[in-house]
Amino acid sequence: MKYLNLADGRIHSSQIILGCMRIHQKSDKEVEELISVARDEGINYFDHADIYGNGKSEELFGNFLKNHTEERDKIYIQTKCGICKGDFTIYDFSKEHIIKAVEGSLKRLRTDYIDTLLLHRPDALMEADEVAAAFEQLHKQGKVRHFGMSNITVMQFKYLQKSIQQKLVFNQMKLNPVHAGMIDQALNTNMKNSESFDHDGSILDYCRLQNITVQAWSILQAEGTGTFFVDNPEYAGLNSVLQKLGEQYHVGSTAIVAAWILRHPAKIQPIVGTTNPQHLKEICKAADITLTRKEWYEIYLSPGRKLP
Repeated sequence: MKYLNLADGRIHSSQIILGCMRIHQKSDKEVEELISVARDEGINYFDHADIYGNGKSEELFGNFLKNHTEERDKIYIQTKCGICKGDFTIYDFSKEHIIKAVEGSLKRLRTDYIDTLLLHRPDALMEADEVAAAFEQLHKQGKVRHFGMSNITVMQFKYLQKSIQQKLVFNQMKLNPVHAGMIDQALNTNMKNSESFDHDGSILDYCRLQNITVQAWSILQAEGTGTFFVDNPEYAGLNSVLQKLGEQYHVGSTAIVAAWILRHPAKIQPIVGTTNPQHLKEICKAADITLTRKEWYEIYLSPGRKLP
């Protein structure tokens, strides 16, 4: 595993992150095995959210920490808040909700501090000063060390950062060879095709300029949720290229997908959401692969894209 110095050198993170969204479906024993394999592979960064399994994922991870207290200072725990599910879903960036959510996560994770807190999806009613007050309180109390966002635009980033004292150091966005809008737009500058549409204010370039680390979620899912493109006949062109390169590098297709993300010079961190220890081992092989420029573009173009 290779590592990145992030947040101005305050975080020494594995390139690959283990996403814990689905671990609520597993037993304590299965979760312990998965985390142990992740650690053996060199992963030291774990992504959560308070809504994953309605808190159950955090609880199971907390059970692991209870039995392995020596691990806490060796890993980074990230969680997210802001999505509220009830009769219908709303987004809430109020100071009251952020603080309450963090307190709940700390309790479920059985830890005194969270390394990184992300706000999950932009709240239309968000007020920068209120978010800033919540972050300042949590930071001063030692309950959260670093902060970031998820799925927000450049202007939302600027709006929030103007009031928040702590530097926002992460932005979590969906990215994979099928869903690559952040890359499509930059490559189609000054064109009139649909790929040239700027949906997010050139968020990838902005993050690079501001030294904000992009974390890529849903690295194996196509446009629709739950639709995986690896070995899916609807994405025959892409899979043909993935299989060819997998044979060349002696890895599976999923490792090639992760290697494609890692090859980007923005030092994007892929979040791997598998709960299968063997699958995790396979994906982690991506850290030892450096795709050539030609190979990277071959994957990019294989779903049917054309360069201008």
